[in-house]
Amino acid sequence: MPGAAARPAPGGAAAAVSAPRIDSAALGSLAGAAAAILHLAGALKSTPLGAALPVDLTLLAGALLLPLLAVLGLTRRWWLHPGLGPPLAGAALLWLWLVLAGSWSGSRAILAAKLPEVVLLAPVMLLAGLAVGADAGARRLAVAVTLASGPLVAVSVAVGLATGQVVLGGMAGTAGPDMLRVQYQLAGLAIACAAGLSAVRLVESRGWAGRLLWGGLTALLAAASLLPGGRTALAALVLAVLLVPALRCWSAGAPRRALGWVALAALGAAAALATLLLDEDAASGLRTLERLTQGDLEGSARPALWRAALAWGAETLPWGLGTGGFTPAAGHGERRGLYPHNHLLEAWAEGGVPGLLLWLLAFGGGGLLLLLRCRQVAPARVARIAALVLPVALAAMVSTDLGNRMVWFALGLALSIGVGARRV
Repeated sequence: MPGAAARPAPGGAAAAVSAPRIDSAALGSLAGAAAAILHLAGALKSTPLGAALPVDLTLLAGALLLPLLAVLGLTRRWWLHPGLGPPLAGAALLWLWLVLAGSWSGSRAILAAKLPEVVLLAPVMLLAGLAVGADAGARRLAVAVTLASGPLVAVSVAVGLATGQVVLGGMAGTAGPDMLRVQYQLAGLAIACAAGLSAVRLVESRGWAGRLLWGGLTALLAAASLLPGGRTALAALVLAVLLVPALRCWSAGAPRRALGWVALAALGAAAALATLLLDEDAASGLRTLERLTQGDLEGSARPALWRAALAWGAETLPWGLGTGGFTPAAGHGERRGLYPHNHLLEAWAEGGVPGLLLWLLAFGGGGLLLLLRCRQVAPARVARIAALVLPVALAAMVSTDLGNRMVWFALGLALSIGVGARRV
């Protein structure tokens, strides 16, 4: 028959040169893993495994994230809710305003460090949060990385404190007090995010095996949060474990189950805390609990910084001190660690009235969008996004500054509730 000889035989030369097909859509989902690693890099670098890497984990994760985000964007069809407009406009205008406000700032070193984070890193992290939170595959990988990171960080903290040789990935005594405190805070946030996700899996479990597994992991992560000394991270964990599973139940149309979970979790937490407080031997070495019970709250510098931020914002109406200008104006010099420790107050003190209004539009709008759409989106998606966002949102109100990448990623995740993604 004419042309029959032109057909390749099965298993012939054509089959010999065939290559495995790369699923570009699945490749784009890896952006979720890279984004989660970058989000938690501060905690992961503080583990022995992270400290042993030959390259900086933040740079590695960032280098992987950018091309993966491009693949993710090109292999999905995107749908945007109209409610995204105001928060995204607020974020973009806030970045622009902080650049302009830098022109009258009294800082040079802090300004030079903060502006690149605000202008270059914050938009990328916001975009990453939007894309990862919207895409099912990317979101699944981000959740998996977070769930794995929490126990890893918890074990690293416990082993380091027990041996007295390793403290969050570095030799004991080699890190300065400020750096060590930040490492403990980041470790606590990673544990809190993982605990919230674990608690969600607990309320989703149908059988006793799953309930025991996820309940045990949640309890172990809660116990681990008592070790580092981070009070904010402990509060974030408590809120995440109490509220996020309740949100999961409520958004699924089960308000009684939501209330039942809150009551059960609150009773369990109260019983565990009472047991520790009554048993001095059991509470020995739990640095977080010690800081809560030994009057260390009065020694915190945060109230003084908050009062100073309020005062300087009022004194420099309507434009504020300028980006990075709070610390020099408050008499602390170019020491960035003494920022206002509250996102809203920092926007007020350094950005004035425009900075405050734009911050409220961006972050307040993101929180409002999440609340308004939580009954219109799949409950499992809402709960996982809330578990990743809530601990960082709390940290933003008592720590971190406007250049912190974790906060912008969390804002992107919150806004992703208004984004839909389907594979092309």
